Amino acid sequence: MNFIDKLASAARKNNSLLCIGLDPDPELMPSRVGVLRFNKAIIDTTSALVCAYKLNLAFYEALDEGMDVLKRTIKYIPDDIPVIGDAKRGDIGSTAKAYAKAIFSNLGFDATTVNPYLGFDSVEPFIEYWDRGVFILCRTSNPSAVDFQSLRFETEHRRLPLFEIVALRAAQWNKHGNIGLVVGATYPEELKLIRQNHPDMPLLIPGIGAQGGDLASAVRYGVNARGQKAILSSSRQIIYASREKDFAQAARRVAADLRERINYHLATFTPAL
Repeated sequence: MNFIDKLASAARKNNSLLCIGLDPDPELMPSRVGVLRFNKAIIDTTSALVCAYKLNLAFYEALDEGMDVLKRTIKYIPDDIPVIGDAKRGDIGSTAKAYAKAIFSNLGFDATTVNPYLGFDSVEPFIEYWDRGVFILCRTSNPSAVDFQSLRFETEHRRLPLFEIVALRAAQWNKHGNIGLVVGATYPEELKLIRQNHPDMPLLIPGIGAQGGDLASAVRYGVNARGQKAILSSSRQIIYASREKDFAQAARRVAADLRERINYHLATFTPAL
């Protein structure tokens, strides 16, 4: 089963477009709870509520023995739930091939995030894994995204902001149908535009939790005409809902509430297409 099919299956089974980011920060975690135990407890209480999990590699690379914890966390996630490696890799030639092999063959992620700044040859080794998902950074959720992503450049027919050009290139590169885009919930008008121009491309949408993105707009503008192909990602809001012994149960309560609110907006808003 390829990533797109696995994602759709998990979304149907759990009636969910919610993705939980497992980004362990010992300063925010309950005391005397190890990272692996923390992750497993969150997974145990939330795996029936999600369409995917997303693991940001930086949080594991910063830990002693973090990569071992990362691998064990991936293996612990139920096989029918896709796992996204938020790596934002971007390099060329043999280095790009090594990054793709590490992410997909060694670590076993179902999908990853990729930085397209270096052009097609930095992305190609990832998309050649036709059964895996490749989410290209397009309009990221951080405030400084405007420094580059909003700059306008001449194309053959008109001037476009860089994020639109990235989306157009991603669509051209999508020969295996495994490319998606990262578009932050903190930029709803840009999200709306991207969905209108790319009606069936999967979108990974961060920023609905601690970053303050509007959930209603993220759902309305993020899903396709069938109410699918949007992955709404939240990390800190869920996994750090409590720093006490009830941290896993608190995470489940927040995740369940967020899934319910996502489904409410799905039921009450017509996709803006």
